[in-house]
Amino acid sequence: MGFIGDSIASLKSIKVRQALEQAITLGMIVSSALILWKFLICVTGSESPVVVVLSESMEPAFQRGDILFLRMGEDPIRAGEIVVFNIDRREIPIVHRVIKVHERNDTTDIDVLTKGDNNDQDDRVLYAPGQQWLQRQHIMGRAIGFLPYVGYVTIIMTENPILKYVLIGALGLLALTSKD
Repeated sequence: MGFIGDSIASLKSIKVRQALEQAITLGMIVSSALILWKFLICVTGSESPVVVVLSESMEPAFQRGDILFLRMGEDPIRAGEIVVFNIDRREIPIVHRVIKVHERNDTTDIDVLTKGDNNDQDDRVLYAPGQQWLQRQHIMGRAIGFLPYVGYVTIIMTENPILKYVLIGALGLLALTSKD
């Protein structure tokens, strides 16, 4: 009958109790993933504890597709550290190295200037119009580790949205038709 025919036959044979059990199991898996994500946010102090490098601007330190693990502590940011930051009115965070830090007297406020290792100039051209420095609220975290190339799956699914929907549909069909 083939894969599609077998899947349709399997869907028709599902009983209500079995369907509810599978839906609850799927809900528990999704809930567990969300709980783990929130736990990582609390432990690392970063709003996004894991990010994927999307461009070649940090080569040779990081390649496109590397996954970075972030942490945001209270200790001061120093030149040479790799940070992930958000710019106002920009959706995608940027991974670059801190090249200058200005600490203000009598406060904990800082001004930070960044640059990609593979870029010729600093990031002022990337900042919001009129913005010359990043402040602490722009910084999402500091890189504390990485996994090379593992994030390429995310890049491929972002660049080919149809592939993402096919994969989600196939996984959903597999979850519905599995008998275990």
